[in-house]
Amino acid sequence: MSKKTQSQADTKTASPIISSSAERSSLEKKTNASSVAEFSGESQPSRNESSLKPVEKTGNSSKLQAGVPEGDASGMRDKEPAFSSPDAETAANVRHDEGSAPKKNEHGEGGEEEDLSLYETSAQEAGLELCGSDIDSEDFVHPADRAEHLEQLPLNKQLCVLTHLPTEEAAEALAELDEEVAGDVLENMDADDAARLIAEMDPDDAVDILDEVEEGHRDILLSNLPADDAEELRMLLSFDPDTAAGVMNTDIIMVASSSTVDEAILLIRSELEEKEMPYYVYVVDSQETLEGVISLRDLMLARPGTLLASMVNKQDVISVQYDTDKSEVARLLGHYNFLCLPVVDREEHLMGVVTHDDVLDIIQDEASSDMLGMVGAGQDENVDTPWTRSVRIRLPWLIINMCTSSLSAFIVSMFEGSIAQMALLAVLMPMVANQAGNTGQQALAVMIRQLATESFDARRSWGAVFRESKIGLGTGIFMALLAYIGVMFLSHNSMLATVMGIALLLDMLLGAVAGGAIPLVLRALGRDPAQASSIFLTALTDSGGFFIFLGLATVFLL
Repeated sequence: MSKKTQSQADTKTASPIISSSAERSSLEKKTNASSVAEFSGESQPSRNESSLKPVEKTGNSSKLQAGVPEGDASGMRDKEPAFSSPDAETAANVRHDEGSAPKKNEHGEGGEEEDLSLYETSAQEAGLELCGSDIDSEDFVHPADRAEHLEQLPLNKQLCVLTHLPTEEAAEALAELDEEVAGDVLENMDADDAARLIAEMDPDDAVDILDEVEEGHRDILLSNLPADDAEELRMLLSFDPDTAAGVMNTDIIMVASSSTVDEAILLIRSELEEKEMPYYVYVVDSQETLEGVISLRDLMLARPGTLLASMVNKQDVISVQYDTDKSEVARLLGHYNFLCLPVVDREEHLMGVVTHDDVLDIIQDEASSDMLGMVGAGQDENVDTPWTRSVRIRLPWLIINMCTSSLSAFIVSMFEGSIAQMALLAVLMPMVANQAGNTGQQALAVMIRQLATESFDARRSWGAVFRESKIGLGTGIFMALLAYIGVMFLSHNSMLATVMGIALLLDMLLGAVAGGAIPLVLRALGRDPAQASSIFLTALTDSGGFFIFLGLATVFLL
């Protein structure tokens, strides 16, 4: 649930709040003739029309119109409106029929606020039209849809749309944007407007975006926030973004263990609008030490008057330390099928929670990082990354790849004489290396997924390598038979076909073992198991395949 800020204007171009009848009278014609008529196509009711309409008698009582206090009703019946009309026509226009007058609300108050709301809504729609965006249409009712639409717009239109949307809707759309895009928007937005949106967002979403903002500008934005909000965000920014504390939400409801079920329900009702959706009730002591967790279902079904302390007595609480890696948090949340997981410090003080929507983002980010890292690209790289930065990231791995390719070229040069005597060897070499490379890539993908989704178990992981070797052996035998048949059909040379089959079998076995072992070796060296694994695998399968095939051919054919 988004945080609410104090009442502020949603945009710089929003309609002015007219505080006196004289000001309203002077601006009436301009408003109806220009801004409202131009953008909406129809005249909107003027605020002085609703607030200054004469009182109409009904039976023995006066029917009060908007803006007329009940105590002054009798005095207003015989009095002229307290303003001087420019001419008779304007005065006549003010006295419109009863059906067009704003209705009183249930407290007997006037409709001036309702009339102002209509005016501001019209101005908002007009502003969005000027931005060249139809984001207010029915096609973009969800913040995620609005964010997707915003990402297709240039920066100046993004700023225009977010400035003209209501604060809460703009904050929700901003939270759904890609973090780099959202950070760019905040850096180019007026500091007051940006701070207003940040204050409306959930702390974890705000921190993710602020982390992408240049540090100097970030300090400016934080200085424009209320002191409590700024302090909370600075605290969250101090944590490593790849840890539980870096992705946790601090907008949670904590209930004292001495409270009863009824008191807890009342507390949840009073704080629900300002806090994260309470999937669970977190029971703490006077020092905010986590004592237990109660689901909302159990809370509602509990007998009235039951103490929370008795409900969490001897409960084994599953939580994570604030410095736990976020990928481990995601694994635990998926393992226990929780909707959120509490985050505590060393003394078990409750700091916040990691929710399931954050975990979905973590899993998606981890999968993308693994896929990009396997081929030596930047693990956070995308199509919006500056090309110069991409060059700096990719170039070192391309240099490494050239060095490993040089090894393969050197091995081929060692058998230059064999290739000269039998040119068919040069034709068959790429087939051996290619099949082994594909086998290794399959093993590599399975192993990286294993390490990403489950806790590391050395015995089980090396057992998975042995499993991949058996798979490589089985598929290698089948492919060797196909290769033997194919080479016999082309060359009618049984010895060459036999060498081809054996070389293919051995290289595919090498590829399967290498694909399973490389991530484990990189992990043992303290590196990301997915980082450039594909480059090392290709080096092994190519150089190994060429050496095996050309070596066997030299021994048995030449």
